[in-house]
Amino acid sequence: MRILITGGAGFLGSHLCERLLREGNEIICLDNFFTGRKRNILHLLDDPHFELVRHDVTEPFRFEIDQIYNLACPASPPHYQHNPIKTTKTSVMGAIHTLGLAKRVGARAFQASTSEVYGDPEVHPQPESYKGSVNPIGIRACYDEGKRCAETLFFDYHRQNGVEIRVVRIFNTYGPRMLPDDGRVVSNFIVQALTGKDITIYGDGTQTRSFCYVDDLIEGFIRLMNHPTQSGPVNIGNPGEFTMLQLAELVLKKVGGKSKITYLPLPGDDPKQRRPDITLAQQDLGWQPTVSLEDGLDPTIDYFRKLLKEA
Repeated sequence: MRILITGGAGFLGSHLCERLLREGNEIICLDNFFTGRKRNILHLLDDPHFELVRHDVTEPFRFEIDQIYNLACPASPPHYQHNPIKTTKTSVMGAIHTLGLAKRVGARAFQASTSEVYGDPEVHPQPESYKGSVNPIGIRACYDEGKRCAETLFFDYHRQNGVEIRVVRIFNTYGPRMLPDDGRVVSNFIVQALTGKDITIYGDGTQTRSFCYVDDLIEGFIRLMNHPTQSGPVNIGNPGEFTMLQLAELVLKKVGGKSKITYLPLPGDDPKQRRPDITLAQQDLGWQPTVSLEDGLDPTIDYFRKLLKEA
């Protein structure tokens, strides 16, 4: 198949490009390199079935394709809060342009949504039926509400125009090719430990997250995209739940060194707990995560160790 991946040079996008190329598809990778990096897809540039296009999804794009994975959007708080208006435009206009193209050429469109649509949840773990508890005017709203609006557009294009859609809600994902400065907890802790700095926990360390290794997530993407009937939204994430303190201690154990754990105030609208209910993914996609946090941290730490040596 001929497949377009927006945000294809990003952390998740580059892994998806790699996997779909390996399966014999022709890939168009679209990225404006705001958070995507050319080094992520450098090893793919010589592949005759891979094409890189520099483009911003807030502007229209036209290709003849069979499938579109819409992954374009900064996904960590420092990056999406850097230009919140642009973040909202990326989610909303990116969805409109993705869906407009899908409608025109009869392609199936996939939206990478997020567990952030659940906000600071009052239901735990979060099933897809939970409508969320989001602050529409908070500092995270540009991302949370942008992604919620993108889901709205996907389902309205499906109902009104018959566009084939697939919507996934991604829970915290980690692995090689994360940005060292993206402000996400796994990369923060690893980089701090590797550089001998104290590990910074925001809040008291009791807030929880669930961490899914990137290879597991990509497997979930592909299963949902190619499912004959399931449109979603479907939660894809690892239901194993860890406190920030547990994660910090595990990273310190693996990296070694003399870093200590320090505490800072919790940022605004930061969810206290996050864990997916993956019953739907298990039942309809036959999917569940296979890589434990203990195992997934090793290649992630190796990646950052190599990256910091090159810097």
